[in-house]
Amino acid sequence: MAYNHGREERKWRIWKEAEERILRKCGVDEDTIEKIRIYDRADFNAARRFYRYLNDVGEYLEGMADREKQTEVRTVADLLDEIENENLYLALVTVDRRTLKIALLKMQGYSTKEIAPIVGLTTGAVYARMGHLRKKLKAFKR
Repeated sequence: MAYNHGREERKWRIWKEAEERILRKCGVDEDTIEKIRIYDRADFNAARRFYRYLNDVGEYLEGMADREKQTEVRTVADLLDEIENENLYLALVTVDRRTLKIALLKMQGYSTKEIAPIVGLTTGAVYARMGHLRKKLKAFKR
């Protein structure tokens, strides 16, 4: 939910008035109450600036995401076409298509048990292939 300055201002004012009533009942002098009010107001304003900044950044990022063209990766060829890093591309081109298909299905949210019948392997073989791919990509990272 977005930051609502008016609502937060009302909540702060209600809280502050209740606090000042308590301070007056306890015999705190008006100068001290005013100093506390000024300090709390500065703290509230700092938080307000932060939340407004956060809201502005969030709106900017949402706008960027809307403008950015998102392509859906459906096949292994699409996956390879989307890779911009040349070294990563060269590392993945050497991997067999079935392993890349497993990686693609994992990226799409399939579980290992769901992937195994799709690619015609046992779940253990799927885990093994993903392990080998992980090792290859770790070596690529170095």
